[in-house]
Amino acid sequence: MTTPHITRVQPIRPRGLKVRIHLDGGEPFEITLEALERSRLGVGDDLPPDRQHQLINDDQDIRVRDAAFNLISYSARTRAELKRRLRQKGFRPARIDVCLDRLEEMGFVDDKAVAAAFVRDRLLHRPRGKAALSSELRNKGVAGDLATDTIDQVFETQETSDTDLAREMATKWVARQNAEALEALASDSRSPAKAKARRRLMGYLSRRGFRGEAMGEGMTVAAQIARERGAETS
Repeated sequence: MTTPHITRVQPIRPRGLKVRIHLDGGEPFEITLEALERSRLGVGDDLPPDRQHQLINDDQDIRVRDAAFNLISYSARTRAELKRRLRQKGFRPARIDVCLDRLEEMGFVDDKAVAAAFVRDRLLHRPRGKAALSSELRNKGVAGDLATDTIDQVFETQETSDTDLAREMATKWVARQNAEALEALASDSRSPAKAKARRRLMGYLSRRGFRGEAMGEGMTVAAQIARERGAETS
């Protein structure tokens, strides 16, 4: 059986980063220019089946790496997020894992750094309690222990706490309420209106990840501000 050989290497526009390999037997196939350069093959070289298989395998490694870099260039992503997106692009899980292992060794994939940046951004633009932040990080594929440790470290660096944030969020919530809701919240008596106002505030704080002591502190601060506002208008 005659061994095929390369008869033409055709650049594929617009940038020529991919080429089409033509053989004197069989259908042409496309690979990245980088894979071809690595192989040191050119026009006139033999391309037996085993070498063609290796060339295509190297090409797929390059493609998954480039796809990962492209995803990272748009947004910092955890390993789990990258793996999910790369699988959606049709790459095999085993090939993805090898690629991500290499990128992790090189520092391009770093769940701790991504988690810390995410928490800092949340505190700056959309403050959340630790429970909500932990849930969001787990949804991004960050391991539970790593999520907890990272949140604690960022809170310490930013010199804040769940109770500080709960007070801040409760203060903002009160500022948006009408006089009737504030009067009900400030009242010392039990009433359906007060219970409704407290349920709304508790729901607001709970959805933002505040629990236990932080929740209680937020409720206390909101009632105090409501009473002060009432005193100012009386």
